[in-house]
Amino acid sequence: MQQHFFLGHSALGFHRVAYIEWGRASARPPVICVHGLTRNGRDFDRLAETLKNETQIFCPDMVGRGQSDWLGDPALYGYPQYINDTTALIARTGKEQVDWVGTSMGGILGMLIASMPNSPIRRLVINDVGPFIPVAALKRIGEYVSLMPEFNGVEQLERHLRQVYAPFGALTDADWKHLAAHSHRTLPNGKLTLAHDPSIGKSFLALEQDVDFWDLYDRIQCPVLLLRGTMSDILSAETAQEMTRRGPKAELMEFPHTGHAPALMDVTQINVIAEFLRS
Repeated sequence: MQQHFFLGHSALGFHRVAYIEWGRASARPPVICVHGLTRNGRDFDRLAETLKNETQIFCPDMVGRGQSDWLGDPALYGYPQYINDTTALIARTGKEQVDWVGTSMGGILGMLIASMPNSPIRRLVINDVGPFIPVAALKRIGEYVSLMPEFNGVEQLERHLRQVYAPFGALTDADWKHLAAHSHRTLPNGKLTLAHDPSIGKSFLALEQDVDFWDLYDRIQCPVLLLRGTMSDILSAETAQEMTRRGPKAELMEFPHTGHAPALMDVTQINVIAEFLRS
C-alpha cells in the first residue's frame, strides 16, 4: 500500500488529488475504487487487501475529501470535475481498460463514464445507487454533509460515525475504528472534525426534483454488478429490479439488515465483488 498524489485541474487552476495504490501490475485490468459523497479511498482497504495479489487497485480521495485539496469554489464540486480527475487517474494506471467499484457517488460516476463511447470500464460494480434517486433521500444526505461538528478525540468522533453511518450495516468494532481513523482532520484549536469540505453538499440542498438518468444507464454495455442494502432509501427495490431488466441488465446482489450503503468491509460483500471481477 502506497499513498500518491497527482495534479487535477479545475477552472481555478490545479489541485492535488490523493490516492492509495495497492498490488502490482498484472494481465488483469487495474481496479478503480471510488467512495461515496463524504467518504474517502480508505473505505476500500478490506477489498484491496483481498485483490492486491491479483492486480493493481487505485483508491482516490475525491477532491474535497480525505487527503485531497479542497476547491475554492463550491460550485465546482460535481461530476464534470470528478470525471476530469478520475480520467487523469486512469491515465496514470497505464492501461486502456479498468474495472470500477463505486459506492453511491462513486457508483454514479462509474455509470456516467461507462455510458460514454469508447469507455475504459471493462466491468462495473455499482454499490447502492441507481439511475433514479428520490429527491427526499438526497436532501437527507445534504443536510448532514453541511454539518461540521467538533470532537475532543477519536473515540467521540467514532460514536458520531456509528450514529450517522448506522445504515452501513453490522460493522465490527475494528471496522468502526478503521473508519474513524481515516475520517477526520485536526483543527487549529486541536479538536477533530470530519475529513471533507462541508460545501460539497450544497448542490443536494438546492435540488427540487428526483434525479433520473435512465437514458445514460441504458447506454452502458459492460457487465454490471449491482449491490443493494435491503433497507436503502437511495436505491429502491423497484429501481434495482428495473436495472436488471434494461440497459446492461445488471446482476443484483442484496444484503439484509443494511441501508445506504453496504460498507464493503464484510467478507461476504468483498467475495461477491472479487468473484465478479475475476470473471
